[in-house]
Amino acid sequence: MESTKERLHTLAGHGKTRPKNSGTKQLFDNPILEALSRTHIMVPITMWLTLSVFLGWYAFTYTEMSTGMIAALFATGLFVFSLFEYILHRYIFHLAPTTPRRAKIQYTVHGVHHEYPKDKTRLAMPPALAIFVAALFFGMFFLAMGEAAYAFFPGFLVGYSGYLATHFIVHAYAPPKNFFKVLWINHSVHHYKNPESNYGVSSPFWDYIFGSFQK
Repeated sequence: MESTKERLHTLAGHGKTRPKNSGTKQLFDNPILEALSRTHIMVPITMWLTLSVFLGWYAFTYTEMSTGMIAALFATGLFVFSLFEYILHRYIFHLAPTTPRRAKIQYTVHGVHHEYPKDKTRLAMPPALAIFVAALFFGMFFLAMGEAAYAFFPGFLVGYSGYLATHFIVHAYAPPKNFFKVLWINHSVHHYKNPESNYGVSSPFWDYIFGSFQK
């Protein structure tokens, strides 16, 4: 049986799909658009955790939901995000480039990350776009569940923040000597061995459920 050390060596240095680029790539000729396509990882994480705290405070202070209900909705938000993460990565980020337009969209959204996986400035959705997307999602959740969204959405955002942190860690640092090593190996399989497997970044749970997990 292949040891963990041997698997790490294979994935990091000898995988069939090992990327040849370790730097970055310019996506837009316009310098403003190019700058807006990048972000430091702590910017979105800070934004979403701050918003989560505010919405949680609002749920406790200005709604009639009980503490137990708020906690249950928060946990549900976390769980729903884990499934959303899997679906987004598998079916949107890896959209089949069947037309030139789809190929360009797929590359801009995610393909460039596979070509330059060590680019720390493109490991999260840029804030300018993320704010719009977050507002859209909160609006949909509010229309669907009313004031419960004030407790559900913080869980969703904390799940997203955890995903961002995990994704950054596994790309920016060497495998640590703790439980994160399992996640590092899991995501390395996706990048360096088989991009059509291991779509879960923060957890391989849904890969096990849907049969897309590969060792």
